[in-house]
Amino acid sequence: MMVKICGITNVDDALAAAEGGASALGFNFWPRSPRYVTAEAAARVIERVPATVWKVGVFVDEDPGTVEKIAREARLDVVQLHGEEKAANFPAVTRIWKAIRIRGDFDAALLDPYPVEAILLDGPGNGVAFDWKLAAGVSRKVIIAGGLDSENVRTVIERARPWGVDACSRLESAAGKKDHGKMAQFLKAALTS
Repeated sequence: MMVKICGITNVDDALAAAEGGASALGFNFWPRSPRYVTAEAAARVIERVPATVWKVGVFVDEDPGTVEKIAREARLDVVQLHGEEKAANFPAVTRIWKAIRIRGDFDAALLDPYPVEAILLDGPGNGVAFDWKLAAGVSRKVIIAGGLDSENVRTVIERARPWGVDACSRLESAAGKKDHGKMAQFLKAALTS
């Protein structure tokens, strides 16, 4: 099970997530996010994180050249696209995850045209879950996000059988600051499912 902790803004949270067994850490490069980090700030955190943990850059409708520059400067392993971007516009990026917000009219067939490593299915808003059974029929690598915490992550894994899970806001004491107890409980629950 790939387990990602998103919204990492500092070394303490990154190291606690890595020590707890996180497979990946997410760094948000969207300037309007309360978890926004610059490429330089992310690079300072990333240099302290074990090489075995994937570093994922989260972008929203960013210019391909800027994404590629930040990915290089911050030493990202994966680029996660959350806007209307087309993966084909990022030829210098080898690993791309595409985020899709799930609404009532979700159709898994709409995911077929995305030439990406994985599809991240997210709830309709920050920290809001969706009907996880919708993900069960997807034949691609799927990451479930939105409203996950230690209380429900086992249920989503059992119902949807995703390739991975991703949590952020429900593991925080404040925007951009993780509650290490909540994060440890989430990681333990996800990794023992």
